[in-house]
Amino acid sequence: MYNFLMAYIILNKNNFFHNLDIISKRTKSKDKIAIVLKDNAYGHGLLEMAEMSKEYGIKKAVVRSCEDAKRVEDFFEYILVLGEIPNSASKKVRYTINSLDSIENFPKNSLVELKVDSGMHRNGVLSSELREAFLRIKKAGLILEGVFTHHRSADELTSEWFWQNDNFKRVKKEAKALAEEFKVEPLRFHSANSASLFRSESFDEDMARVGIVSYGCLEGSDELKPVLSLYAKKISTRELKKSQRVGYGGRFVAQEDLVVSNYDFGYGDGFLRCLSNKFVAPNGERQVGTISMDNSSFLTDKDEILIFDDARVAAKQADTISYEILTSLKSYIKRWIV
Repeated sequence: MYNFLMAYIILNKNNFFHNLDIISKRTKSKDKIAIVLKDNAYGHGLLEMAEMSKEYGIKKAVVRSCEDAKRVEDFFEYILVLGEIPNSASKKVRYTINSLDSIENFPKNSLVELKVDSGMHRNGVLSSELREAFLRIKKAGLILEGVFTHHRSADELTSEWFWQNDNFKRVKKEAKALAEEFKVEPLRFHSANSASLFRSESFDEDMARVGIVSYGCLEGSDELKPVLSLYAKKISTRELKKSQRVGYGGRFVAQEDLVVSNYDFGYGDGFLRCLSNKFVAPNGERQVGTISMDNSSFLTDKDEILIFDDARVAAKQADTISYEILTSLKSYIKRWIV
């Protein structure tokens, strides 16, 4: 299909824009979409997805690190860093306060957003610590712009999503009062991740942080279209005689004469080793033998094969989630936008 010598990834722009159309109908505005680009844009490619996001009209992005923020700074008007404290303040990049003790470590005049623990019990200040957080932020000379939280079970049909929403409503009410008291500009509030956005028809927050839904791999949604397809190139082919074994440990034994080919995609590239001897590609090619670091074997002689075009399907075979399948893909794999 493409004249690459190694495994490669195709990113479908039409599918990405289709997903963003669905998202924007729920947020009621493109301006309320914040595309989550952490971990190499969920394996899709940081710069590739930033470029397409800008083309669509997305102005906000969420990243993991200061380095990622720097790399995509020219693509967006607003960037939120989730997990790192900067060395210097920025006029465009906002940084997350994940705990009370970290506040004094931010450079003066940093734009910050306060994360609140509404029930996930991971990062964020407690709701009982809100006043103390405002005091410390003011004392540290930081510029507070937003307050947000993260759902722990939005993708599960339990009451916990409602419980966390109620907790965050109380946080917002108190934060608004504190903002007036401390003479802080009107705050930005957001809690919706991909799954949360699709739990309600009445989105009313300042923005939604969308990751897996924008890439078309939210579980339980048939209207989304996966953006990423992964292909592997053939290295060699041989005839396998009955009773011959394939790969490390010889864990596949031919029950009859077969044709087996080796392809340039292994666990070192992101092909989970737990899929050995049980993975079946979308077009029916069966993987055999233990998946190696740099290659894997399939019962076919095609010059290239489609490994997957929907991470949700591959994830079910690996008994994991699409996030792990996608973020396992190494950044050096060539990505091509079509």
